[in-house]
Amino acid sequence: MRKVILFTAVSLDSYIARIQGEVDWLFTDNDYGYDDFYQSIDTTLMGHNTYQQILSWGNFPYPEKINYVFSKIHPQPYHHSISFINNAIPDFVNQLKAKPGKNIWLVGGSQINTMLLNNDLIDEMILAVHPIILGQGIPLFTQPAKVTRLDLQTSQIFARGLVQMSYRLI
Repeated sequence: MRKVILFTAVSLDSYIARIQGEVDWLFTDNDYGYDDFYQSIDTTLMGHNTYQQILSWGNFPYPEKINYVFSKIHPQPYHHSISFINNAIPDFVNQLKAKPGKNIWLVGGSQINTMLLNNDLIDEMILAVHPIILGQGIPLFTQPAKVTRLDLQTSQIFARGLVQMSYRLI
């Protein structure tokens, strides 16, 4: 069965972006395992706000993947690889996990992260913790997120102080 993997960068105080979605604080000097991870997936999942933020950067960065955006509205897709899903999200993700293919990247954001966590649909988390405290912003999970135990699989410390941890959800 395919795995849903939340692969994301976070600040030390667990924010994934500033309040308006800016990620100008992220390190860009190294791929921090992104390229290898990206080759291991064939599908992305994201919420509407994350999708809009990604579009604001310019060209859609995942055109060769199958992309699902969870949204109550269905704008014209930016690219033919994008489909909008607006109902029965846990059922949809369960069906997706059962289909053949590579792993599934949960891109974010907070609301979809929390929904999938609370429905036991995240299998692994790879968190790149940046050495910065933002103080406020968009959290990794919204409230209420259920108590979930994690098993540390790997950790790596990079020269600039970024720590990347890979967890399996128990």
